[in-house]
Amino acid sequence: MDPQTVALLAVLALLVVFVLTAVARAVRIVPQATAVIVERLGRYARTLDPGLHFLVPFVDRPRAVVDLREQVVSFPPQPVITSDNLVVNIDTVIYFQPTDPKSAVYEIANYIQGIEQLTVTTLRNVIGSLDLEQTLTSRDNINGQLRGVLDEATGRWGIRVNRVELKAIDPPHSVQDSMEKQMRAERDRRATILTAEGVKQSQILTAEGDKQSSILRAEGQAQAAILRAQGEARAITQVFDAIHRGNPDSKLLAYQYLQMLPQVANSPSNKLWIIPTELTQALKGIGAALGGATDGAGTWTPDAEDAGGAISADLASTRLEDPQVALARARADVAGAIADAEGASRVPADADVRPEIPALAPAPPAAAAPLAAPTLPASAPPPAAPEGPVAGS
Repeated sequence: MDPQTVALLAVLALLVVFVLTAVARAVRIVPQATAVIVERLGRYARTLDPGLHFLVPFVDRPRAVVDLREQVVSFPPQPVITSDNLVVNIDTVIYFQPTDPKSAVYEIANYIQGIEQLTVTTLRNVIGSLDLEQTLTSRDNINGQLRGVLDEATGRWGIRVNRVELKAIDPPHSVQDSMEKQMRAERDRRATILTAEGVKQSQILTAEGDKQSSILRAEGQAQAAILRAQGEARAITQVFDAIHRGNPDSKLLAYQYLQMLPQVANSPSNKLWIIPTELTQALKGIGAALGGATDGAGTWTPDAEDAGGAISADLASTRLEDPQVALARARADVAGAIADAEGASRVPADADVRPEIPALAPAPPAAAAPLAAPTLPASAPPPAAPEGPVAGS
C-alpha cells in the first residue's frame, strides 16, 4: 500500500472520530428531577430540563448537573454553650431542596458547606439565649428559629430549607448523672405518693366495711334480742296462763318454793348461802297445809288430832285412781295445754300482757289457833293433782 493511501485512510479515520465526538457532544439526555447548566463559550447559556437536547459541539459545554430532589444532610455534633454556661453537643439534620439551579451553581461555590456553617452559627445564637432545661424542652421552638434563619439566608442561593431537626442533645456526663438522680428521686416521690394514696383508699374501704359490718351485726343482735324477748314474754304468758288455769293455792306455791331452795344452794359460785326471811313463812304454810300449828318461834308442831290419827284416817280413806283413767285424763290435760299455748302464741308481741300473779296467802300469826287438817269423806273422789312439779314425783 502506497503512502498516499495510508494517509487517506488515516484522515478518514480521524474524520469519523471527529464526527462521532461531535455527535456525542451535540446530543444530551437529561434524566428526570435533574437540571443541567450549559455554558456557551464560557458564559451561561441555558438550563436544560429533563429530556433530549441538542448542543453545538465544541461551543456549548455542560457546567454542572443539579439534583432537584429534596436532600437530607446530617451534620456532626457541634459543641454549643447554653446561657447557664454548660457545654452541650447538638446533632442537626437539614432537609433542603434546590429550587433555582442557576443560583445554586453561580451564587455559592458549595451550598451544602454553606448550609452547614450557617446552621452551626445560628444554632449557637439560639442556644446561647436558653438554659439547659429550656434547651431540652424547647426543641420545636429551636427548630422553628433555625428554619426561619436558614430559609432567609439560603433563598438567594436557590435553596429552600424545608425542615430543621435536632437529632440529639447531649449534656455533660456530670449533668446527666444529676438529671438521672433527679428523675429517680421524682419517680420515687410519685411512687411513694401513689402508695400512700392506695393505702389511704384501702384503709377507708376497710373502715367502711367494718362500719357496715358493725351496723349489720348490731341490727342482727337487736333483732335477735327483740325476738328473744318476745319469745320469753310469750313463754312467761303461757306459764302464767297455765298457773291461772291450775288455780294454785298458797300451799302449793310454798312447797314449790321449798323445792327451789336446794337448786339455789347447789350453785358452784355460791360461797355463802343466806336463808331468806320468807322461809319461815313458807314453813308456816306447809304446816298449815298439814294441819299443824306453829309456835311463836315459827316451829311447826302437830296438834292433838293429828297425833291421834287424823292424818292416818285421811291416808286410809284415800283411794288410788285407775291407771287407764289417769292416763286418759293426763292426755286430755296435755291436749288442752297445747291448744291454750297455740292460742297464746297468736297474741301480738307488742301487746301489753301483764298476767296477774296470785298473791301468796299470808301465814297465820303465831298466836292463832292451830288449824285442823280437813278430812275427806270416804265416798269423795281424790283431789286432782295440781299442775307443776311435785316433790318426789
